[in-house]
Order: sequence, then structure tokens, then C-alpha cells
Amino acid sequence: MRSRLSLYGLTFSLPLLVWQLLFFVFPLVFLVALSFWTVKNFTMTPDFDTVNWVTMFSRGVFWQAYGTTFALATVAAALTSALAFPCAYAIAFKLSDTARRWAVFLMVIPFFTSYLVRVYSWQIFLSDAGIVNVMLGYVGLGPYGMLNTKGATLVGYLTLAFPLVVLLQLFSLAFIDRNLIEAAHNMRCGRMRTVFEVVIPSARVGLVIAALFAFILSFGDFVSPIYLGGGDPTTLSILITDTTKSGQQWPRAAVIALTMIATLLVVAFVAVRFAYAGRASKEVGK
Repeated sequence: MRSRLSLYGLTFSLPLLVWQLLFFVFPLVFLVALSFWTVKNFTMTPDFDTVNWVTMFSRGVFWQAYGTTFALATVAAALTSALAFPCAYAIAFKLSDTARRWAVFLMVIPFFTSYLVRVYSWQIFLSDAGIVNVMLGYVGLGPYGMLNTKGATLVGYLTLAFPLVVLLQLFSLAFIDRNLIEAAHNMRCGRMRTVFEVVIPSARVGLVIAALFAFILSFGDFVSPIYLGGGDPTTLSILITDTTKSGQQWPRAAVIALTMIATLLVVAFVAVRFAYAGRASKEVGK
């Protein structure tokens, strides 16, 4: 019986294993090997030299781009999660079943269009003669320089991550036991206190995972920093492009990419560990 179950599980897990090997493990191994190659006369040479790691880690522009990217992604994750939660909460607890289906459908619609197209549309809104400044001009304000700023980059990150974060938070809130909320109200617990002491702790795993996805999407994004942020300050994604254009330095670009992957793995591990921190002790107590 155990052998049959093992064979059954292996058979259905095989596509996932093949997918991970082809599209993650093998490219990652090649990227690691590439980071030790050298470039001579604009030609890459297979080698094992740490010069690319030493060169990139000793440059101030690399660490400046790293700090900017990490800070922007962190702010974007926090801002997206904070703005998405009221929306997800209202859909989960305030709308009827029919209205909830329509709300989910509306959250999916943005994925029907290209992210690049949505970013280009924001240029029309945020430019000096754009829609936002024109509307502000009617009340005697502006124009304000909103394009090619960090704020515009964050707007792009929100455009990318907000619908997904709302959906992930919604799925987490939908599985909360409503009896816990009713019990809190019976104990004369106010709405805000119920949210912070019952709803959020019960949905902590989903909320943390949603924030993690927002961080991952923002950390590796290239479109918003270049088209809305103007490429200044430089992020790691922009630095990769600049590095490959400078003398065909693909090995040094591989170093930057591996640093980004390592950062995301660490952040993901910390986030998941925090999300499930209280679950293990509860299971032991049972």
C-alpha cells in the first residue's frame, strides 16, 4: 500500500519536479557558473575567477542600488498591504456573494492588459502636463513634478502588485471562522479591536504571504523604475541592464542577479517563518 501511494505521489509530483529543474535549478546553476567567467576583448571565456564578485561588491554604486531597491520594495510591500487590506476586508465581510464574485472579477481584469501598457498610461497621468496636474490646476495648485521620481516608481509597483495582494488577502480572510468574530462582538469587542485582535491574527499567514509577493514583484521590477522613475536612482534591475551594455559584462550581471535571488530567498524564508511562528507551538499544545 505504501509503495502504491509513493508511486502515485511521485507520478503526480513529477511535472512540478521537471518544471523546477528546467526553469529554476538548471538556469540557476548556469548563472552561478557564468558569474565566474571572465570577459576579454568583449568575449566571454569559461573560467573560474572571483574577479566579478570582488569587482561588484567593492563598488559603491552596487550597494547604493541594492539599498535603493530593497528600501523601495519594502515600502511598496507595506503600502500595498495597507491599502489592499480594507478592500479585501470589505469584499470578504461586507459584500453579498454575487457582489463578491464581481469584485474578484474586477481584481482579475487588470491582468488582461500588459503591465507595460499600464505603466505607459501612468505617464499620461503623472507628467507635468498630465491629467493629474491639469485637474490640480483647476483649483489653483501645481504643476508638480511627479514623473521620474521615487513616488512615481511606487505608483508603478502598486499597479503591479495591488490586485494580486487583494486577491491573496481575500482568500485568507474568506477562511476565517466567523464564530470567532461573533464571539468577539458578544464580548463587547469593538470593530477595530476585533480586526486587530481576531481578524488579522487569524489571517496572518495569508497577509504575510501577500506582502511577500508584493516585495518579490517590486524587488525585481524593471519597468516602473525606468519608465516612471526615470532610472534615477538606479535599482538592481537597471544596473543589470547597464552592466550587460558595458563591455558585454554578462558575468558581472550574473553576480547582481544571484545577489537578488539570495536576498529574495532570505526574505521569503524569514517571512514564511514569521507567518507560521505561532502554528508550531499550537500544534504541539494540541
